[in-house]
Amino acid sequence: MILNHYDADALSAAFGIDMSAIGGLGVGAGWGRVVPGGSSNAHQHDETETFVIVRGSGDLVVDGFRHPVSPGVVAQFEPFETHVLENTGTEDLLFVTLYWRDEERAGRQSALVERGRLRDRPVFVFSTPPTPNGDLHLGHLSGPYLGADVFVRFQRLNGTEAWHLTGSDDYQSYVVECARREGRDPAEAAAHHSAEIARTLELLDVPVDQYTVTDADPTYRAGLQAFFSRIAGSGKVAVREAPALRDGDTDRYLYEVDVSGGCPTCGSGSGGNICEECGEPNFCHDLVDPVTRHSDTPPAVGTERRWMLPLHEFADDITAHHHLGRVPARLRGLAERLFARGTVDVPISHPSDWGVPPAEPDTQGQVIWVWPEMSYGFLHGIADLGSRLGTGWRADEPDPQWKIVHFFGYDNSFYHAILYPALYRLAFPGWTPDIDYHVNEFLLLDGAKFSTSRRHAIWGKEILTPDTVDSVRYYLSLIRSEGRRTNFERSAYEATVRDTLVDGWQRWLNDLGQRLDKAHGSIAPDAGNWTPEHTAFLARLNARFTAVSGALGPDGFSLNQAAAELDGIVADVRRFTAQEQQVAHSATWRAEARTAIALELAAARLLATCATPFMPRFAARLTAALGIEPVTRWPQTVTLVPAESRITLAEQVFFPVPRPVTHQSWLAGAVAGLLQTEGEVTTASLSDLGATSLHAVTLQYQILEHTGVEMPIDELLGASTVAQLAARLAGRTEAGAGQVVTE
Repeated sequence: MILNHYDADALSAAFGIDMSAIGGLGVGAGWGRVVPGGSSNAHQHDETETFVIVRGSGDLVVDGFRHPVSPGVVAQFEPFETHVLENTGTEDLLFVTLYWRDEERAGRQSALVERGRLRDRPVFVFSTPPTPNGDLHLGHLSGPYLGADVFVRFQRLNGTEAWHLTGSDDYQSYVVECARREGRDPAEAAAHHSAEIARTLELLDVPVDQYTVTDADPTYRAGLQAFFSRIAGSGKVAVREAPALRDGDTDRYLYEVDVSGGCPTCGSGSGGNICEECGEPNFCHDLVDPVTRHSDTPPAVGTERRWMLPLHEFADDITAHHHLGRVPARLRGLAERLFARGTVDVPISHPSDWGVPPAEPDTQGQVIWVWPEMSYGFLHGIADLGSRLGTGWRADEPDPQWKIVHFFGYDNSFYHAILYPALYRLAFPGWTPDIDYHVNEFLLLDGAKFSTSRRHAIWGKEILTPDTVDSVRYYLSLIRSEGRRTNFERSAYEATVRDTLVDGWQRWLNDLGQRLDKAHGSIAPDAGNWTPEHTAFLARLNARFTAVSGALGPDGFSLNQAAAELDGIVADVRRFTAQEQQVAHSATWRAEARTAIALELAAARLLATCATPFMPRFAARLTAALGIEPVTRWPQTVTLVPAESRITLAEQVFFPVPRPVTHQSWLAGAVAGLLQTEGEVTTASLSDLGATSLHAVTLQYQILEHTGVEMPIDELLGASTVAQLAARLAGRTEAGAGQVVTE
């Protein structure tokens, strides 16, 4: 017999509370104590664990759900469930824990597509709001926007209530610079480019459930000021004089777009306030050899009174936050490096006349810095979405049941994963935000960064059409910059479409349809006798299905892996088909040949299922050609196409072969997209088509980006037809007709 008594003197710190071991029980065991007002650290592990509450009262928070506990309560956690024990009473909360490893149980839990962290909760998936200082190019689209869209589509297929939210980040300093360059008011520039961004997302087949236009939203400004007042009233931030960078000629305050230099941490070239290479923030005055954008005189270090946040005081809070959700090691490492500095004082307001000023009178002529502003913008988007859905969600009362998922580029990591949790702690001390983070690196174009200023970019509107959108989504998924920088090459994209999608997927599907026409009159046969090779192939398809499911799940989300598995399905079935063709026409093996055809159709159905989050148009066409309903629910296993289904695969064109586009067809596509018009446009002038001067400015910008040729506004709005404008454009392009896009 083993007797063990609780001994307060034997306790020591572990998991944020006090623990002691109980030996000899055959499983891990121990006593635990949570003091009044205390809580254990959020954690998860591969063991199965049981708590027995002995004394006191509190809440057990498991995967975001809160459960009251008191003496006599027994709770058991599955492996990998995130759990926290909080003491809400006035006396010590005592409990006994028993834990053990069950490898089979842990294996089943790790393989679940629908893990508890997202189940039965509203899931708000944010793609980082783009700056409306230009349209979206493939570098933008391949990262947060495609990632968030596929994530949401997959979660919905699994029954999760998930929404995609984004908007336009209107009050960026980069908008001011864009407006100066274009000769517009910042509000006008932001509104114009925001609308173009929304249109490009539509072309990528990215439906957004909430698109917040910050400068146009009637309640946004007041809500932001109230949020900032919560932070200002916390007692942790204050208006202080601190070092700042100033223009060497005018003494004007410089930040963000105004200045660049060497990163004080890694030495790479950096813009003001953030380094795209190492991800660490700078505060402009600490840049190495800074250069002012609009002055040849070197800037000078001075001072400025601003609202200042001592971010270093929140290091433990950030660490605790990073234990709660999905936080890649890259982000955790960034936080460790940042807080190793010791002192990190962050200005959260800046002198500017573009943005939202704090309601507090302490900093006249300043605005709330747009990055802290964005932390409120996420909550505002949830509230606006909730207002339309009738849920009662409020920006000033965030709900602990909310699950938030962020998709962003690594250069935004500091803001999303470090600054925002600290601001939420100040504004809402009683809220523990549960956030998962998905980060992408830069996508390069022909080995170099996408660049608007150097006209080194492929814009979404240049390449996206109803016929190409699925091909683009597949290829961007395949090369998406996950954990490393990857490269987009137009020739590689075209080769992938030709070799993988047309000669691989489409050729197999057409061939399958033709064989069905001849052997079964276009009707799906029922499976007959099964050979060992048949059962092995079915197992192989299920292995592919499991791999895709894992790659699209919230823990292991990877478009690279999932897209590769899609092509793996086709590679597997083509090998299987080649083997089975040896006896496909044998009278002796007729029943087995029916099974082989049924399995090929099962593979086609699996391809449609797995492609649904990636390539929704292709998936819908393929299910229709298989005579089955579109995929609306993620299945549990691979299934056969029902016998007697009518199959129409033989003549389907799922992916058109890429072909060069002339200046005329490119310009016609750009005009049609800009004016959102259908039908023939080449025989009409822009004025005849209803183009305004604002449309002409945008088209001028697109032509410049695409060809390097600047066509005057007067010429664009003259009497010339689109075809005539295209002919002039071809004549002026330095490389003749050599600069083309892919259709």
